[in-house]
Amino acid sequence: MEFNVKKLASDAGVFFSRAMQFTEEKLGQAEKTELDAHFENLLARADCTKNWTEKILRQTEVLLQPNPSARVEEFLYEKLDRKVPSRVTNGELLAQYMTEAANDFGPGTPYGKTLIKVGETQRRLGAAEREFIHSASINFLTPLRNFLEGDWRTISKERRILQNRRLDLDACKARLKKAKAAEAKAAAVPDFQETRPRNYVLSASASALWSDEVEKAEHELRLTQTEFDRQAEVTRLLLEGISSTHVNHLRCLHEFVESQTNYYAQCYQFMLDLQKQLGGFSGTFVGNADSTSPAAAPSSPAVAAATLPAVPTIPVVPTIVGVPNTVAEGVLNPNEVKPPASGTRKARVLYDYEAADSTELALLADEMITVYSLPGMDPDWLIGERGNQKGKVPVTYLELLS
Repeated sequence: MEFNVKKLASDAGVFFSRAMQFTEEKLGQAEKTELDAHFENLLARADCTKNWTEKILRQTEVLLQPNPSARVEEFLYEKLDRKVPSRVTNGELLAQYMTEAANDFGPGTPYGKTLIKVGETQRRLGAAEREFIHSASINFLTPLRNFLEGDWRTISKERRILQNRRLDLDACKARLKKAKAAEAKAAAVPDFQETRPRNYVLSASASALWSDEVEKAEHELRLTQTEFDRQAEVTRLLLEGISSTHVNHLRCLHEFVESQTNYYAQCYQFMLDLQKQLGGFSGTFVGNADSTSPAAAPSSPAVAAATLPAVPTIPVVPTIVGVPNTVAEGVLNPNEVKPPASGTRKARVLYDYEAADSTELALLADEMITVYSLPGMDPDWLIGERGNQKGKVPVTYLELLS
């Protein structure tokens, strides 16, 4: 391999000159060419854009993929320019487990049917999550990553070149200043009346040499100033392009919000549908908790036991075939009903409920009430108490606590 010794020596000299100039600037022993205020503002704005883009990018990746190991794996695949393998979402994995459990417990049992329904909804949630992640990655993460790996690298490269041009310019200014000082000193030394002719000749020769050095330094300064001005203009144009980057990222941010809104709207609708499906046959599941046991009569305490612990026997209006049970139908006055000595439980209200008549108790979401069951009551209803208020409440609106 051939080496260009002259070029190698020139590069080494330039590097040494820049290093010396940079060190003297840090020590306050050399002057530094300052950029104009507008240029400094552009540099600060570009640095701010880069720093916040990195933070937003990293945190969005955490939002879309909370698993650190999975993020590292995806990063390695991207760097190796290989396709990232398809990964099952948590919702889809949960749906798979629920479906397999339902097959083991029996898809015809109440628990098995519920597992299948919930599992199907979890699968739809997982599919919606996968679609959201894909959309957010293309419409939001990719533009941010392209800016950091493309435009910002170009800006950083041109800024480094500008920094080197500035160091060269300041070094040339320092050399010119020293050459002029030496030329002035050489011109002031000889005394034409007392100095010997030989010394006068040497002094005149030195003055001529320093004049040549000054002329050479001025020529280098003009060239270096031209290169610096040209590089400053290139860098300025790139920095002013940050405004276009902000506009592009703003559009991407709107698309990210839109895809996230669609995702959460889908999840909400899926859960509403699931709630309606479970509410439609929750009474059947409660009344048939043991599919192998014979059906209990409406007035049997076994119905209430499926929802709450057994309570002492309370006189109940007999059930007559073809005649609705007065307790189950809510003909009783809830204010006249006394809670059993045991069997009461606390319950948290899941949703707001508006009472249909005076026998029912209106509910507010997240409030705590006391509930209990009476023999012969519809298994879908309980008696609820809140202070001095009392009335029937639907089971599906409650979360029973121990």
